[in-house]
Amino acid sequence: MSKRVAVITGGAGDLAHALAPALEKDGLEVHAPGRDLLNVTSPESVRAFFRELGTVDLLVNNAGMRADALCAQMTEAAWDAVMSANLRGAFLCSQVVGLTMMRQRSGHIINIGSFSARYGTSGQSNYAAAKAGLIGLTQTMARELGKRSVRVNCVLPGFLETKFTETMTGENKESARQMHELGKFNTVDDAARFIAFLDTMSAVSGQVFQLDSRVSPWT
Repeated sequence: MSKRVAVITGGAGDLAHALAPALEKDGLEVHAPGRDLLNVTSPESVRAFFRELGTVDLLVNNAGMRADALCAQMTEAAWDAVMSANLRGAFLCSQVVGLTMMRQRSGHIINIGSFSARYGTSGQSNYAAAKAGLIGLTQTMARELGKRSVRVNCVLPGFLETKFTETMTGENKESARQMHELGKFNTVDDAARFIAFLDTMSAVSGQVFQLDSRVSPWT
């Protein structure tokens, strides 16, 4: 039998680097394209990439970016760029792949979210709004695709010490750590193991999984 095919967007990121071997260990054929191969903000790039690839059994919408600033000081360009990379990109990829999965009558889409969607982190109005929208996209697509046996879930991997957060000051990182009831962060390997495990759970869809010890204001 042919291997199941997985695509991880944002393939240059640390989480993608940890997730790819975890999925390969489970027997998947993994593609983790960077922006040069798959620009998720470009409909043309998205259509061309997935048309050439053909079958997709697992899509992990991992591509994203930050451009932090207080809302009053945020530029429209910063707002648009973050919304495009984090939310529009996930929509574009999920729309194309979702059609393929519906024809297959199988498949799984996992969106990589953020605790900012629940907490409304100061200085991240664009990022928080995009990630909150990603939860709405997850739950809506889970309803729309479920009758064709396609699953859609969202994982909030927690604060990960990666290239994505390396520009944050030590003070800000420590402040984030203090929000965790256990006083420690996950690692990318922790998050990757959970995502790989979630993919094996054939009866789970439309759910949001938070992988740290911060207590959210709503569940």
